Amino acid sequence: AEEMSTIIVALLVFLTIHGASGISPRCQCLFKEKRPIGRFISTVEIYPANSYCKSTEIIATLKKEGQKICLDPNAPWVKQVLKSKKIRQTP
Repeated sequence: AEEMSTIIVALLVFLTIHGASGISPRCQCLFKEKRPIGRFISTVEIYPANSYCKSTEIIATLKKEGQKICLDPNAPWVKQVLKSKKIRQTP
């Protein structure tokens, strides 16, 4: 049972990261990072709410590996990052 839950968590993390590329007909962020990781962020993309996803999604690309991470738009540190980083607004 523990092995199965590990596989499920790994799959969800994979989907969270790899589902973030391109527009898909659903929300791209399954989980949102709440911990402050601002210093590791290279760029930020904002996906406004649309007919497929009711919430605005903020996806950061990390400097080192280029990994994409969904950010919690309500976290105070995310609001600071949005003021200081290069933002790519998507339609």
